[in-house]
Amino acid sequence: MTDTLAIDFGTSNSAAALATPAGIVRIPVEEGAETLPTAVFFPAWGGMRIGSAAAEALIAGEEGRYMRALKSVLGTPLLHESRMIGGRRRTIADIITDFLVEIRERSDKATGLTFRRALSGRPVHFHPDPARDRQAEDDLRACYLAAGYEDVAFLPEPEAAAIASHGLGQQNDLGLIVDIGGGTSDFTLFQSRDGGLDILSSHGIRLGGTDFDHAVSMAHAMPALGHGGELRREMGAGQLPVPNGVYVDLATWAKIPFLYTPDTRRMVAGMVRMAVDRRKMERLATVLEEELGHELAFAVERGKIAANNRTNDARIAMGFIERGLSQPVTPDSLNQALAAYRADLEEAAAETLRRAGVAPAAVGRVILVGGSSLMTLVGEAAAQLCPQARILRSEAFTAVVDGLALAARG
Repeated sequence: MTDTLAIDFGTSNSAAALATPAGIVRIPVEEGAETLPTAVFFPAWGGMRIGSAAAEALIAGEEGRYMRALKSVLGTPLLHESRMIGGRRRTIADIITDFLVEIRERSDKATGLTFRRALSGRPVHFHPDPARDRQAEDDLRACYLAAGYEDVAFLPEPEAAAIASHGLGQQNDLGLIVDIGGGTSDFTLFQSRDGGLDILSSHGIRLGGTDFDHAVSMAHAMPALGHGGELRREMGAGQLPVPNGVYVDLATWAKIPFLYTPDTRRMVAGMVRMAVDRRKMERLATVLEEELGHELAFAVERGKIAANNRTNDARIAMGFIERGLSQPVTPDSLNQALAAYRADLEEAAAETLRRAGVAPAAVGRVILVGGSSLMTLVGEAAAQLCPQARILRSEAFTAVVDGLALAARG
């Protein structure tokens, strides 16, 4: 049995596992669950809560600060900006470190082992810029070391998924892993062989489920808060468009906590005063005053999932902002909001094949992993690119950590 803990530290969800002679053991880092949301809540009083407990505190209306999509700021200056959170000044690097400490301690307790080595997943590219990409890995390594790990290695997430999933379907053809997570879309082309597989190429882009949520929010929810409207001029005739920036940040998981500032609230109060449609702008002010940004993001996510599942009368329920307020989301409006991303996914997958010198028609199977791979457009894009391939689904939320555990065993 290895003494190395396999950790999938994801944008939206995280997991830990190890390989034993009896098979892979997915460690219950959250009670009764093999994965936990990568989310934290800092109450006004008391210690940090993580996972579902963080979301429950938010939904219950407890006073405090909720944060999600922490991984998305690795490699950026925002990681080291200090803010008052939970009664003291913290950086997001501090918060990621504390989250990784919790995973280590829960894993030690669940297994009776003492883990001081980690094999962590990472996207193929945190960022397209090589220098920033290296910085992001260095940042994450520093967080692991600060969390008490003595050594940490990294493996690209789609390659880990290939290790875990390559046995699906016919094993003598070329396979393409399509791993759509919360923050990135990653691809690995592999060839199965007796006793293992060969990685032929990997590629990735900074596009994931949080981007899908952002697009759906901007197209469906934000217009109800005044986005796309107009402001009267302070002096003179004519009107001005409502500024876009506050809506962009409000639709971005990682930036929501940083909107609740006196400066932003004053700016929006001025927008309310000059708004042509005052009622809609007052809703935006309510979101900021009552710190409802994450409730709105969850509502958008639920509406997106419902429309993707073709639920009748799917809506973004916004009654917590104004009684009875909701916005419809149809499969057609969802596809329209996400249309540009489908082309990006196809091109990134095609680039993976080009790097290996493989024609799309030669791919025999496409294996979808990652929570956001459940979106209809992902399977459609894969089928469009690789018309001869069978579209298969692996364990959406645990394929990466399973593969990391197998790789750690060696």
